[in-house]
Amino acid sequence: MPQLADLGVTGLAVMGANLARNAARKGLRVALHNRTNERTDQLLTQHGQEGGFIGSHSIEEFVASLSKPRAIIIMVKAGKPTDDVIAELVPHLDEGDIIIDGGNALFSDTRRRERALAERKLLFVGMGISGGEEGALEGPSMMPGGAKPAWERIAPMVTRMAVSVDGTPCCAYIGPDGAGHYVKMVHNGIEYADMQLIAEAYDLMRTVYGMKAQEISKVFAEWKAGDLDSYLIEITATVLAKQDISTGSALVDVIRDEAEQKGTGRWTAQSALDLGVPITAITEAVYARALSGRPAQRAAAAKAFGHAPAAAAQAGPHEIMMIRDALYASKIIAYAQGFEQLEVASKEYQWDLDLGMIATIWRGGCIIRAAFLDRIREGYEAHPDAPSLLLQPYFRDAVLKAEKAWREVVVLAVQKGVAVPAFASSLAYFDGLRRERGPANLLQGLRDYFGAHTYRRIDKEGSFHTRWSQDGAEIII
Repeated sequence: MPQLADLGVTGLAVMGANLARNAARKGLRVALHNRTNERTDQLLTQHGQEGGFIGSHSIEEFVASLSKPRAIIIMVKAGKPTDDVIAELVPHLDEGDIIIDGGNALFSDTRRRERALAERKLLFVGMGISGGEEGALEGPSMMPGGAKPAWERIAPMVTRMAVSVDGTPCCAYIGPDGAGHYVKMVHNGIEYADMQLIAEAYDLMRTVYGMKAQEISKVFAEWKAGDLDSYLIEITATVLAKQDISTGSALVDVIRDEAEQKGTGRWTAQSALDLGVPITAITEAVYARALSGRPAQRAAAAKAFGHAPAAAAQAGPHEIMMIRDALYASKIIAYAQGFEQLEVASKEYQWDLDLGMIATIWRGGCIIRAAFLDRIREGYEAHPDAPSLLLQPYFRDAVLKAEKAWREVVVLAVQKGVAVPAFASSLAYFDGLRRERGPANLLQGLRDYFGAHTYRRIDKEGSFHTRWSQDGAEIII
């Protein structure tokens, strides 16, 4: 009798194929399936020597090649394609078999799928996977959520496939139903903010100080040696240093300034609105991408309003350090907001998320991996009840140290007409957060005037309403 596979992978585009190869390289026997047989055959031809693969040309053959209880990873596009593959698999599965969605699914879809499959006595795992195609092959960060029995079955396999940092796999059980995909969604939202902040720092150096891509590349390479050490800072230096063969100029200078998006950043912002969490940096990053995607509108506005490049000034070490400080402070805000969203969602959906553990598994494999995450992990271990990541001693002190430069950079950008929405919104959030009494008292007064929405007083208990347009009397509601 032929040996059965430990794990199945269906959907063999780049991510699925690399994840399957990763599993095989780690000693797992992997069953392969793709809707088009050519991809299955191609993977076996090119990489079959890397480990134990079992190819199949039909769903029936694929399912039959797996040991029970079966564990199958789906690596297809989110939405209807995922539902279609699940519908195709289900008739061939047995009670206790496990379907794992490794795509970037909307967490509410994951919750729906888990409930539907549970009715058929099948287990479902929504597993966020971060690291891109390289991470999928070499070891990603993995965020599985779903039924605990499913996790217990797949844990020995997925923890082996994930990258490890300091001997700890960057993979752990996140929580029930859609928790894994939610955490991955917020991870991607933070990634949006991180990238936008980097782009704004680059734009300041380029537009205000007239620095060339190669010069800016050297700055980012130097920043990687300090507190900003991260994968995104590292690859920024690499991208900026790349020369275009056809023109001889920096490749980045011939790339259109239109940033695309696949939806996870937008989902993060939408969920934050539903939960009432102010994730200003992430939301502004989403808006910035949306604005970049309107080149015709921007061209017309540039013609109508003009935007002459600011007179280039010399950027010395002080100016560069100011931008670096503004970037670091804004980055702290973005992460603090993202982790607050996770905390609020955890309570709303009863997930009991371990925020320190999440920071731990983001330290390797994923796109936002950074030395910075060790500080977050340490902060949650030392101060688990801090109302905000921003109020933990390390981050509080870092922001206070950077505050003067942060303000000066935002003022400079406004004066020079350089848009820095993520820098500026992060600073506005900081200023709003640190005010014990802001201007919302007026907002509530206005709401009470036109809608009788009531208000609370600082000197009395209860809810009150003023008959503003009648006799002006205040009444207790």
